[in-house]
Amino acid sequence: MGQRDIRRLLVTGALSVISAAAKKGRCDDPWLANMLRTKPRMVAAVALANRMARQLWAMMVTEKDYEIRGAAA
Repeated sequence: MGQRDIRRLLVTGALSVISAAAKKGRCDDPWLANMLRTKPRMVAAVALANRMARQLWAMMVTEKDYEIRGAAA
């Protein structure tokens, strides 16, 4: 379960991403769009927070910077 404060920040950030997607009327990430279509909003937020935590951990372990998919190099 990890540290409560970090977990809360990740879920808050995920909810922010979901709210921004709802304001835009579309979601750029197909994985998140599918989650929002098939799961309740809070379940999708926790799943997104988990995904973000795994990505952060992988970046720390490999010492690589975040790369946006589809961005021109």
